[in-house]
Amino acid sequence: MTRVATIGECMIELRHTDAETLKLGFGGDTLNTAVYLARLGHAGSVQVDYVTALGDDAYSEAMLASWRAEGVGTDLVARLPGRLPGLYIIRTDKRGERSFTYFRSAAAARDMLRDDRDARLAERLSGYACVYFSGVTLSILDDEQRRKLMDVLDRLRGSRTRIAFDSNYRPVGWPSAETARDWMTQAWRRCDIAMPTLDDEQRLFGDADVEACITRLRRLGLGEIVLKVGGEGSLVLTHDVAEPTRVPPVKVTKVVDTTAAGDSFNAGYLYGRLTGQGPVASAGLGSRLAAIKIQHPGAIIAREVMAGLEKI
Repeated sequence: MTRVATIGECMIELRHTDAETLKLGFGGDTLNTAVYLARLGHAGSVQVDYVTALGDDAYSEAMLASWRAEGVGTDLVARLPGRLPGLYIIRTDKRGERSFTYFRSAAAARDMLRDDRDARLAERLSGYACVYFSGVTLSILDDEQRRKLMDVLDRLRGSRTRIAFDSNYRPVGWPSAETARDWMTQAWRRCDIAMPTLDDEQRLFGDADVEACITRLRRLGLGEIVLKVGGEGSLVLTHDVAEPTRVPPVKVTKVVDTTAAGDSFNAGYLYGRLTGQGPVASAGLGSRLAAIKIQHPGAIIAREVMAGLEKI
């Protein structure tokens, strides 16, 4: 069995079903990826564990129960008495594009690496095949905990654990763009599998185009890059090829909700790579899963909907 850990934050999700009605759910970028990855690996080929911190409230308990039901391991979740999860509200427009409102300043996940939990985490993750995190993971931590996370990644890479990272830049979570650029760059330098989105990279680093983005990332020493370019699909680049390979998107008739499109793509890509598929085939799997996701509302779609994945 291949073991994978994803690090980040799960929040209470409230999604507008109309102007006045909200539907309760749970979501967060790395948690979404963890769930989709666990579903793909349900036969036992891949075991996924989630790393975060929660409180001791009813919503935290409900989150844990839902993750376990999905096959996501919860042994690495810290419990902080008296604390609560964060919360976000989703609105979607007529094109399926979404906007978020966050309430997370006191969320338990913001302290996941305090009180020597980083040292214990590095020890417990030793031997994992892959550890995945995102720019959102970095954004919720303070500088002290970000440094601790970088130390954990360095230790894991020394033991041959592969590090996967998606910058997933959300300005609202950062004190400044300069701070975000610094920590994102530090993360990229420790990354084995890079899964950026062009729009995010351009917004943060000012890359003029695809070529400029890829050039900058390659200069950081990245050996495997899958660059998501929205409606144009993705570009796959490895250290042993000069030019990227374009993987076209799967066309869908109607986009309902683009929430977690990138998260589901990342799950498909990671599953492919962890089960021995090449980068191009893995990107194709990610595209198929993302195409299913965006035709349904919410961050995490019903399990049975994914049954059509192999038909695409």
